[in-house]
Amino acid sequence: MTWITCRSKHPKRNEKQQDDFKKNFAENAQSSLPATVKPENVEVWFQDEARFGLRGTLSRIWAIQGSRPRIVRQQQSTSTYLFGAVCPQRDKAIGLVLPVANTQTMQIHLSEISKAVAAERHALLVCDMASWHTTDK
Repeated sequence: MTWITCRSKHPKRNEKQQDDFKKNFAENAQSSLPATVKPENVEVWFQDEARFGLRGTLSRIWAIQGSRPRIVRQQQSTSTYLFGAVCPQRDKAIGLVLPVANTQTMQIHLSEISKAVAAERHALLVCDMASWHTTDK
């Protein structure tokens, strides 16, 4: 036995939806493409982003046993975001380190992905439902 940290599960996770997505991926992908696009000219890309940062931790001080003195604790935090995308079929990957995660930085990421896709090919991007993945446009 060893001491490990467990992976968390999102409270709205739906395993049936996830299984359906996996089973029907090829059909759904084909139906989302225009009829003029041939399946052999499509690259499937998978995209995600992650936040890396520094936040304050528990503050500890020497104090008399049994007392709980109040102290000022640093509350600031700093972080950066890593945007990444991979196309396993073509053995290609794109990664960007950006200061924030919003629709503008997502557009920068999409532009980099489009540069990696050959001119005669199309990219099908699989991403999660983060709010900055779409805009009102």
